[in-house]
Amino acid sequence: MAEEKTKAEAVETAEAVQEVKKAEPKQDPQEYLDNFDWDKYEEGIERVEDSKLKEFETLVEENFVDTADEEVVEGKVVHMTDREAIIDINAKSEGVISLNEFRYNPDLKVGDKVEVLIDIREDKTGQLVLSHRKARTIKAWDRVNDAHDKEEIVTGFVKCRTKGGMIVDVFGIEAFLPGSQIDVKPIRDYDQYVGKTMEFKVVKINHEFKNVVVSHKALIEADIEEQKKEIIGQLEKGQVLEGVVKNVTSYGVFIDLGGVDGLIHITDLSWSRINHPNEVVELDQKLNVVILDFDDNKSRIQLGLKQLEKHPWDALGDEIKIGDKVKGKVVVIADYGAFIEVAEGVEGLIHVSEMSWSTHLRSAQDFVSVGDEVEAVVLTLDREERKMSLGIKQLTPDPWTDITTKYPVGSRHEGIVRNFTNFGVFVEMEEGIDGLIYISDLSWTRKIKHPSEFVTVGDKLEVEVLELDVEGRKLSLGHKQTTENPWDKYATEFAEGSVHKAAVSEIVDKGATVTFNDDIVAFIPSRHMEKEDGKKLTKGEEVEFKIIEFNKDFKRVVASHTAIFREQEERNMRTARKKMAASQEDAPTLGDANAQLQALKEKMEADSKKK
Repeated sequence: MAEEKTKAEAVETAEAVQEVKKAEPKQDPQEYLDNFDWDKYEEGIERVEDSKLKEFETLVEENFVDTADEEVVEGKVVHMTDREAIIDINAKSEGVISLNEFRYNPDLKVGDKVEVLIDIREDKTGQLVLSHRKARTIKAWDRVNDAHDKEEIVTGFVKCRTKGGMIVDVFGIEAFLPGSQIDVKPIRDYDQYVGKTMEFKVVKINHEFKNVVVSHKALIEADIEEQKKEIIGQLEKGQVLEGVVKNVTSYGVFIDLGGVDGLIHITDLSWSRINHPNEVVELDQKLNVVILDFDDNKSRIQLGLKQLEKHPWDALGDEIKIGDKVKGKVVVIADYGAFIEVAEGVEGLIHVSEMSWSTHLRSAQDFVSVGDEVEAVVLTLDREERKMSLGIKQLTPDPWTDITTKYPVGSRHEGIVRNFTNFGVFVEMEEGIDGLIYISDLSWTRKIKHPSEFVTVGDKLEVEVLELDVEGRKLSLGHKQTTENPWDKYATEFAEGSVHKAAVSEIVDKGATVTFNDDIVAFIPSRHMEKEDGKKLTKGEEVEFKIIEFNKDFKRVVASHTAIFREQEERNMRTARKKMAASQEDAPTLGDANAQLQALKEKMEADSKKK
C-alpha cells in the first residue's frame, strides 16, 4: 500500500506543476524572447528544474528495481493461476514463476513474500520472467549452514527414491535423507514418501563435496524420548500393555509400547510349540502383552503373550492317568526321543528306548516323523512339574515273556546282523530280541580282528543259542557252532611229527609262513628255515616240513624244514657211532697186546730151554 501511495504522490506532483504553468500571466514579446527555452525548442522537451529532477530520481531509487541487477530481490505474490504465480518486485511489470518451483511449499498464497532472481527481462510477449529456484539456490548454502548451526527445523520436498534413502529438495539444494532417518520405526515402503513435503533437521554438511544430510527421525526422537521416560517410569512386572508388532525375527517379536520396545521370545508366544513367530503374529498387529521382566535401567524389557492365557496343564482333565492310552501329534524329534502333543500346549516325551523292545542302538527318526499321529501309553505323569513320559512299545507284548520257549540253549535260528562292536556282532532274532556273537565265536579257523572282516550289516546269519539270561535280557549266540570244528580232524592229519610238502608263503619277522590248506597256516621259525646246504629258505620255495607243534585250542601250528635233514643226520650219526663201537670191540687192546707179548715171550723162553 505504501508503494502505491508513493506512485500516486508522484503523479499528483507532476499535475500540480502543469496547473501552475497554466495559471501564469501572459508575457510581452521581448520578455518572451528573454525567457525562451531553447532546449525545449531543440530537443522537443521541457526543461525541469534540477530540484524537481533530484526529487524524481530519489522516488525512482526508492520504489523501482533495476532489472539489470542480478542480485536476489524480494517479491510479493499478487496473483496465482493453476500453473503460475504472478510476482510483484516493484519493476515496470510483474514477473511470472512456474508453480513447480514452489512444490516444496504447497501452502503458497497471495500476499506471501518470496525471493526471486530475474531470469528474462522480457520474453517474446514482453513479460518479465523470474526464477524462485535460482534465487533459492544462491541463498541456499547460507540458509542450510544457518539452519545447521542453529538446529532449526527446515521444510523440504521429497523428490525421489535413491539407493539407501531419499532425495529431498531443501532451499533448492538436493539433500540426502537416509532410510534410517525417515522414521523411528523401520520403513518397508519408501515410495509412500515421494512427492510429500516434510519437516527436517540438517544433521550433516560436507562443504568440500557440497553434500547435505537431513533427518526427519531426529524431530520426533525428542518427543519419543519424553514419552519413553514416562512409560519406563510406570513399568511394573505383571503389567498388561497394548503394543504394536514392530519387527518379527526367527527368535522372537519386537513390540512397540509407544516409544519403548520390548521383546517376546518365541517360547513366550504360545503354549504350543511353533517353528516361527509369524505363525502367531504379523507386522503392525495390535495386541496385549504382559511384562515378564526388565533390567535395572529398563532398557531391555521381556514381554509375554501366552501368559495372558491359562496354562494348558492346568486345564488338563483328571481323566488322564498312568497306564492310559493317548493319541497325539509328533511336534519335535531329537536324537533321544520325540515330543508328542497330546493336547494344545501339553506334551509328553517318548524316549527312544520306549519306542521298540529292541535293545540295539537306533534313533527316533527310525520310528516317527514330525506331524505323525501316534498312539502311546502314559508311563509317568507329574502335574506339578508338568512332565509326562510316554511309550509306544508297551502297545505290543514283551517278546521276552516266552523267550525260554522260543530260544532254548542249543537251538539254532537265523538272524539279521544289525550292528558291530570291536568285540562282536549284534544279531536281531526278531523285533525286540537281539543276541550277541563274540568275535571268537564267528569262525573255527579264521583269526578275525574286527567283525566287519567276516559279515556286513543286513546279512542273514545262522546262529546257535549258547547262553540265555532272562532277567538280564541277554542272549549269547555263536555262528561257528553251527558247523563242525575242522580242527578236530586237523589234530590227526597234522599231528606232531607228521611231514607235509608245501611252498613258503611269506617271509615274516622272525621266520616265515606256510599255507597247508584254507585253515592251516603254519609258522616256520628262522632257525628252522635252514636247508641242508646251510642256506635259508626263500619265498615260493617248495620243500618238506615237519610239524613240531600243533595246538587246537589256540589254532597254532609250528613246522620245521631243518628238522627233516637234521633227523637224518642224527640217524646217520647214531649208525656211525654203533659201527665205531662194534669195530672198537673187535680190535686188540694194549693189555691184550701185552698179554700176547708175554705169552710169546714165555713160548720163546720154553723153546730155548728145549734146545
